[in-house]
Amino acid sequence: MTGPSDVPARTQVAVLGAGPAGLVLAALLARAGVDCVVLESRSRSYVESRVRAGALEPGTVALLRELGAGERLDAAAMVSHQFELRIDGARYVMPVTELSGQPMYVYGQQEVVKDLVALRLSAGGPLLFGAEALGVDGIDGPTPTVRYRQDGVERTLTADVVVGADGFHGVGRRSVPGARTATREYPVAWLGLLVDAPPSGDDVVYAFSRAGLGMHSMRSPSLTRLYLQVPATDTLDAWSDDRIWAQLHTRLAADGWSLTEGPILERAIAPLRAYVSDTMRAGRLFLAGDAAHIVPPTGAKGLNLAVRDVKVLAPALVALLRGDPALADAYTATCLEHVWWAMSFSCGMARLLHASGDPFEDSLRAAELRGLATREPGRRMLAEDYCGVRP
Repeated sequence: MTGPSDVPARTQVAVLGAGPAGLVLAALLARAGVDCVVLESRSRSYVESRVRAGALEPGTVALLRELGAGERLDAAAMVSHQFELRIDGARYVMPVTELSGQPMYVYGQQEVVKDLVALRLSAGGPLLFGAEALGVDGIDGPTPTVRYRQDGVERTLTADVVVGADGFHGVGRRSVPGARTATREYPVAWLGLLVDAPPSGDDVVYAFSRAGLGMHSMRSPSLTRLYLQVPATDTLDAWSDDRIWAQLHTRLAADGWSLTEGPILERAIAPLRAYVSDTMRAGRLFLAGDAAHIVPPTGAKGLNLAVRDVKVLAPALVALLRGDPALADAYTATCLEHVWWAMSFSCGMARLLHASGDPFEDSLRAAELRGLATREPGRRMLAEDYCGVRP
């Protein structure tokens, strides 16, 4: 891990954020012979342990393997050939691999980050943890600068390009002037649980019930990830262990299936929101991942969208640094195509899977879900969108 005294004051690309977007971009740039410095405000132990998404599209997995970050993934990832929809207790299996030709993979985001950090450090690329970006200046000129603080000392990094891959609350997004945004706030949130128990089955389960969404997923053969729809105003104090398990059993109930309980290792309530910036570039500052867009978690698209962004961005930056701006000029428009595709899928699933509390509306949602689950065009579209196969 690089220390402050080892970091150059000048680089070609300054990357803010050591999440999947920033680290995959750094690996792609390194492969193209482009120098970059990655700045991360949190500690290494924090970014390697925070539990986030765990569903990887086949395109994401293929790129990680191509970059040399696939060894642990191939050994530990759970290959998912189908998922299950439950609608008022009725079970509908969606054979993803059969319908789309591709499986999904279950491998925690924290594990992806560990692999990418190890890849970055093994290559000797500058990677600073605990380096808080304070601001980005001069983005309209040829050499923008990043002001950051590490170990109580403020420093400046000058670059040809700055990439904000530091999330919705990061400096990158706030440094883009006049961006137009589209947003949607949902009246519900997800209570996410990490449970020390083996998964209750081999499939991810999305359950629609009149009591609210319930979801079963997995993080490893010994860890289960569970979710409950809760009001956006709820706090963790409102959810005792007894209430949590009672609601999970109610919402996930189905003939021939039982939920395995265990100690709850982690719990958090996350609001549901949708956000898209129509400006992913301002001068020499580019945005990627959650800095530019947030999708509801129902589609499992967040991490995969971030990787799609940087697959577009890396060759654009390489060409820009070599004097050809065409790909960089088209970056926002190119990315917005896959962003709005994923947003359509994720927001559609969010609408259908969350109970509204209105009996008429919820009956309509159940009927629409049954149509998707039982009619061939709907099944194929659902499978292809789920695993990221786009027309």
